[in-house]
Amino acid sequence: MKYINEINKRKTFAIISHPDAGKTTLTEKFLLFGGAIQTAGAVKSNKIKKHATSDIMEIERQRGISVATSVMTFEYDGHLINLLDTPGHKDFAEDTFRTLTAVDSVVLVIDSVNGVEAQTRRLMEVIAMRKTPVIVFINKMDRDGKNRFDLLEEIENELKIGLHPMTMPINSGKDFKGVYDMHKKSLALFTAGTKANDDDMLEIKNLHDGVLDKKIGGKDAETLREDVELIEGVYGELIVEEYLSGKIAPVFFGSAVNNFGVKEMLDTFIRIAPTPRPRHTTTRDIKPEEEKFSGFIFKIHANLDPKHRDRIAFLRVCSGRFERSKYYHHVRSNKDLRFNNPYSFLARQKEVIDDAYPGDVVGLFDTGNFKIGDTITEGENFFFTGIPSFSPEIFKEVINKDPLKTKQLEKGLLQLTDEGVAQLFTQFGGNKKIIGCVGELQFEVIQYRLLQEYGASVQMNNLPFFKACWLTCTDQKKLEDFVRYKQANIAEDKDGQLVYLAQSEWFLQTEIKNNPDIDFHFTSEILK
Repeated sequence: MKYINEINKRKTFAIISHPDAGKTTLTEKFLLFGGAIQTAGAVKSNKIKKHATSDIMEIERQRGISVATSVMTFEYDGHLINLLDTPGHKDFAEDTFRTLTAVDSVVLVIDSVNGVEAQTRRLMEVIAMRKTPVIVFINKMDRDGKNRFDLLEEIENELKIGLHPMTMPINSGKDFKGVYDMHKKSLALFTAGTKANDDDMLEIKNLHDGVLDKKIGGKDAETLREDVELIEGVYGELIVEEYLSGKIAPVFFGSAVNNFGVKEMLDTFIRIAPTPRPRHTTTRDIKPEEEKFSGFIFKIHANLDPKHRDRIAFLRVCSGRFERSKYYHHVRSNKDLRFNNPYSFLARQKEVIDDAYPGDVVGLFDTGNFKIGDTITEGENFFFTGIPSFSPEIFKEVINKDPLKTKQLEKGLLQLTDEGVAQLFTQFGGNKKIIGCVGELQFEVIQYRLLQEYGASVQMNNLPFFKACWLTCTDQKKLEDFVRYKQANIAEDKDGQLVYLAQSEWFLQTEIKNNPDIDFHFTSEILK
């Protein structure tokens, strides 16, 4: 219980959404409240030349989307908050799914115009499976969108989660006048074209007070009274235990770009969001208050600083105290490693830290020791479980356009595929390089980064494969025979493991049926 005060100070959460719902803009506003940045940059803005702090790669700034998870740490109201901004695009869902293993709670952003979208559903399935507490922020209330009650009903039905509205909007679109905070009994008034500030806050203990009618007009005041009465009658008080168990999601309405409704949500988050929670491992549950350090790698990013060609492994501290320059045990390789310059992050900016506690995300300089899912401890041997790996669904051959840059290309392919969003295969018995991904956009990003960060120009040609399966067999001869017969479809992954690249579902099922002694695995199972 030595570190209990440090543990209780920390809140670690991820922001997730469908693309363009306003997730990265909301992240900026959080940082603004935490005093971490002075001016918030919108992702798409003609007037503001500043880009979002959390969009750290050049391609993110060009396209106005996030393609990698970024980590930011800031202080707010006496708490240390570790915020992870995730990619919204479905092609980068793997990165997001892994990030969800490293956080204790989630803020889900929903666009009031579009409502629940495809990627939101996929993300919520993962969250429900892990019983992660969720807060919902319904964004873009200053645009003409869906009716507030229709939105609540849609979210409940589509995402299979109970809701508890904490604020209530007054109209939407051009008629949007503000939000009423049911917990604080206060009204935040909205004026188009301005940012929210304390002057716009109006304490209204009694909704029947005539001040309300003066401020928003009699008709809207009456509607708000009815709305609040209905909400309080249906939902009552928020039961925090139900939120912590993932059954109920508190809901806030607002406009991230106008900084509206954000503070209400941040204040509630600080009040109710969980502190670091226990984690499952292969041997036992690890509690954060344990004295001995443990943590796992959930993300690797190459060239965070293009000038230095660095590779950073992101470590989530799960128990004990992490100390700079101390030797720790790397379970997979059975080696002891020391980290002289561990970092904390504000997106691209990083500073060296001396120690870290459960909930913190630490950047470790990586020379190629780490893989996603690796566990680091103070000597005990176990692996943290639940870190997903995926089987690729799209495959392309990498053609080198400049033979003089072969070395740079090989280095680039190895480093970029270590990040976990793409997998690298080499044709069995040959040297054809094949990349497998879950989505098309990943190939564009890899091609762009190979050129920009490694100077390697490549062409990517489609291959007619449908699925990658990793092969194991207790009878070595049967495995060798299979590899010999199917040579055109056999490759090796980076670790030298045999992989069967199936042309179609029918081919795959036929091979599984015809080769009962061979096991076909759909993931490379991170824990080897």
